[in-house]
Amino acid sequence: MASEDTVVAEVADTFSMAEQWFTNNSELLIQYGVNIISAVLILFIGNIIVKAIANSVAKVLNKKEMDKAVVDFVHALVRYLLFVIVLIAALGRLGVQTASVVAVIGAAGLAVGLALQGSLSNFAAGVLIVAFRPFKSGDYVEIGGVAGSVSSIQIFQTVLTTPDNKMVVVPNGGVIGGAIVNYSHHDTRRVDHVIGVSYSADLQKTKEVITRVLEADERILKEPGITVGVVALADSSVNFVVRPWCRTADYWGVYFDTLQAIKEELDKEGIEIPFPQMDVHLNKAD
Repeated sequence: MASEDTVVAEVADTFSMAEQWFTNNSELLIQYGVNIISAVLILFIGNIIVKAIANSVAKVLNKKEMDKAVVDFVHALVRYLLFVIVLIAALGRLGVQTASVVAVIGAAGLAVGLALQGSLSNFAAGVLIVAFRPFKSGDYVEIGGVAGSVSSIQIFQTVLTTPDNKMVVVPNGGVIGGAIVNYSHHDTRRVDHVIGVSYSADLQKTKEVITRVLEADERILKEPGITVGVVALADSSVNFVVRPWCRTADYWGVYFDTLQAIKEELDKEGIEIPFPQMDVHLNKAD
């Protein structure tokens, strides 16, 4: 009975001490609670404001008809920078010295920068891509050994869509560090064909037939003109180089259609396109 009374007394003392502690520190607890709630509200409301500001910047750039890839890059950059400011403000509300936070972030940034040199180089390369704009959204380019249409330029990488509808992510450092081939930069492109005909063919007639086929296609430009000429005396054929010009948007259509049309017209005119062949001479020994 005595032991039960002792336990009850100890429990009562514990509750009494807890009540006394809460009474003595009630103001401090309320202050901490208010600070925590304020910090959470700062993060929540600040994130909403950051998104609104970043979206507003994107809308302004879109109204100025800026390239979509540039808009996406600036939008992401503004959003991340503003969120860091909101995070520092929330930590300051919790009583953390913001100067110390900035110093810690700086030191951490230096350490992370040394550890992630590749990522930082990709970020710097992204800034250079946006600044000098060697290509824009929608351009068909060849970068980093990959060819495709530019979907977006992000902070660390450039996203391409290949002709067979695959997404390819190329690090921005690899984009700047290598050759960039932009097939869409100019309004016009030259189509290159090499057509081989038999050595017995009339070369002048062949040239006239090919030229007639090209001039009949309305997509082929009159300027800078059409080039048709003998380029090589190959092992099995006389090779003609065929170089019409067209608008960049019509390139593949002109490429495929003219190749087929030239073959069909040469067949009609009886001009042979030979298969690879070799003449073998046998000498009989006495």
